[in-house]
Amino acid sequence: MTPAGTPLSLPTVDDAQDWVEVRTRDGLAAARAIVDRLRDRAPDAAIDLLREWDEAARHLGNVAAAASLLANVHPVAAVRTTCEQAEVEVDRYVTELRQDRALYDAFAAADPAGLDPVATRLLTKTIDDFRRAGVDLDDATRGRLAEINERLTAAGQEFGRTIRDDVRTVRVVHGRLAGLPQDWRDAHPADDDGLVTVTTDYPDSVPVRMFAHDAGVRRDITVAFLERGWPANEPLLREMFALREELATLVGYADWASYDADVKMIGKGPAIREFIDRIASAAEQPMRRDLDLLLERYRRDVPDADSITTADSLYYEELVRQERHDVDAQRVRTYLDFTRVRQGLLDVTGRLFGLTYEPVADAVVWHEEVAAYDVLRGGERIGRIYLDLHPREGKYKHAAQFTLVDGLAGRQLPEGVLVCNFSRGLMEHDHVVTLFHEFGHLLHHVLAGAGEWARFSGVATEWDFVEAPSQMLEEWAWDADVLRTFAVSAAGEPIPASLVARMRAADDFGKGYHARTQMFYAAMSYWFHTDRPDDLTAAMRDLQGRYSPFPYIEGTHMFASFGHLGGYSSAYYTYMWSLVIAKDLFSAFDPDDMFDADVAARYRDRVLAPGGTRDAADLVADFLGRPYTFDAYAAWLAR
Repeated sequence: MTPAGTPLSLPTVDDAQDWVEVRTRDGLAAARAIVDRLRDRAPDAAIDLLREWDEAARHLGNVAAAASLLANVHPVAAVRTTCEQAEVEVDRYVTELRQDRALYDAFAAADPAGLDPVATRLLTKTIDDFRRAGVDLDDATRGRLAEINERLTAAGQEFGRTIRDDVRTVRVVHGRLAGLPQDWRDAHPADDDGLVTVTTDYPDSVPVRMFAHDAGVRRDITVAFLERGWPANEPLLREMFALREELATLVGYADWASYDADVKMIGKGPAIREFIDRIASAAEQPMRRDLDLLLERYRRDVPDADSITTADSLYYEELVRQERHDVDAQRVRTYLDFTRVRQGLLDVTGRLFGLTYEPVADAVVWHEEVAAYDVLRGGERIGRIYLDLHPREGKYKHAAQFTLVDGLAGRQLPEGVLVCNFSRGLMEHDHVVTLFHEFGHLLHHVLAGAGEWARFSGVATEWDFVEAPSQMLEEWAWDADVLRTFAVSAAGEPIPASLVARMRAADDFGKGYHARTQMFYAAMSYWFHTDRPDDLTAAMRDLQGRYSPFPYIEGTHMFASFGHLGGYSSAYYTYMWSLVIAKDLFSAFDPDDMFDADVAARYRDRVLAPGGTRDAADLVADFLGRPYTFDAYAAWLAR
């Protein structure tokens, strides 16, 4: 076991293969030894039973976390494959444990008398894990459930791998890239044929969609982006939806959405549909208002247009913001140098939560661009973080926080990794917001890493709450005084407060139709699982017509690269559900004093630090002094 307070020793790139194999073998062996003792003679005291079980979970979690991370970031394909195999091994063993009737009987017979509330919570959730795994079903059904779980793990890996590896390109003559920022054009010289290669990676595709004057180029890169993962992922998704449905019904649920919602804040599957429609209704008028303005500007260039697609929406959104709010995104970029932004993020969050970040120059990392920092509070190291923030071949294509080690008081230090795909030079402000958002997950992981139980360490709350703290942290990326501490031009001038004010006003433009776009994605996530359509393209097209402000682009199959169908499955509503809570959480802060030490400390200690030891609704109520409401979100959406 790694000594408490000592970070995990990571392998060099060349040693990673052996390291993963040994870590997997030893971690599984340690977990099996503990479980064998429990099967042989379970402790009489419930607290001792829970401690043994949680220690086994710690070993399994350590194997799975490192494997999941390196499967998505390691530069060597063979290492990524070995990590995926390790994930399958852990998932197979976890399924076996949760279907073990002798183990279940030991927990069901445990006397909760004398347990504190957190240990009681752990006992209840452990018993529920057994039930949801089908522990009380016959041998044949349990065997089928094990087959389903193993195949779902492998299929999910294949789905994500296909998206990760399917980087598409568009080649255009340099002259058709008029409108792109000069630094972008300098970084994309023409080849010997006079053509520039544009990839579907975010640092390439987003600026082209936002700034290229040539509508044909915008459409080509948009279509290429939407086509990632297709056709390979379509049959894979249909298989995943069918397997999830079979699993849910075998253990007694109406469908997968009901099974999945049972352990989330929302509670019931049909409540997802109700929530989607509630948000869609609330966003209807703001959507119409903003869409009319967008179309009015679009029709100046395309007079007979009756709609606008996503191939043009970002570009014309920028024009509306320039013309109505005097916000030029290319000018904003000149204040957002990546290196300054990264340091600014650390300075802001350090000040807010009473932390310092010390660079670890000698840390062993999996790629030269990865930066490691020790996180200190009151001079004591409380965690370690790694920032892996630029795109490369074979790397995860979106933005996410990955656990490396779950923190446990006196046992192991929390370690997490931020994996993103940002430009190495100037950034769009939207990407700065994304960086703050994802760093919020990293902070949650570290600050909730000093508890007693592995089950509740880190971001271990209900899954439809986990986005709320990160969404709230985005507010600091919009504050003028905060931005001026790191958003500085090449000449050393901080971003003008007046520009930030206009940026905020401009950002309000489009929030209605952005909310409806999110509901389109949430509807796909939900109805794909409840209806399980044979033709996913037709089903997507129908839902897009029902919820999205933007019409379908012929010949595209966006669902094939919608990675959240893997992890979030039927619960993509989570992002909007969490945003409702995030707006209410932020209402406790004073916009004129964003670094109020008392409020920030109360938020850190009552919402983030407890991890999963209490229901999310109770954490929020403890911080706000009341239950959360829809009011703050509704007011923000309507203004």
